[in-house]
Amino acid sequence: MSLPSADELEQLEEIEKQWAVKAMHHAETYFSLLQAIDGSKLKLTKIDDEIFEDFKATFGADFPVAVLDEARDFKSPEMKEKWRNFINRYEGGKVTDYNFGSLLRLDAGEEYTEKNTMFVTRMQFLTIEIARNKAGLNTVHLKSKK
Repeated sequence: MSLPSADELEQLEEIEKQWAVKAMHHAETYFSLLQAIDGSKLKLTKIDDEIFEDFKATFGADFPVAVLDEARDFKSPEMKEKWRNFINRYEGGKVTDYNFGSLLRLDAGEEYTEKNTMFVTRMQFLTIEIARNKAGLNTVHLKSKK
């Protein structure tokens, strides 16, 4: 295997920057929506209910969506495998851009900050946010009205 050339590295770095900018724009847009609308009224995909039911069946109804722990909920070998299998069920057009990068808040009650944000796939973002919305955990709009 040969190492990439300097030009290839620069291109990869530029692509990575573009992904980061797109993920940040997505996060800002979503958070603006949450500030304006009660999360329980948001529909993130055409199949929110299907995703939610699949999530509960796969991860259990007690999955801690209010406050996530990156290591426990996403990075352990067992969870990586569970998430990979779950995400792959939505490829092939069921969810647009299901494997794009997205930013996810670790604590549903807080804003996007460096300490409260992790990088996930769009499918993980959608799944967690659908669960948070259905549980009434996205109450950012109440804080923004005060």
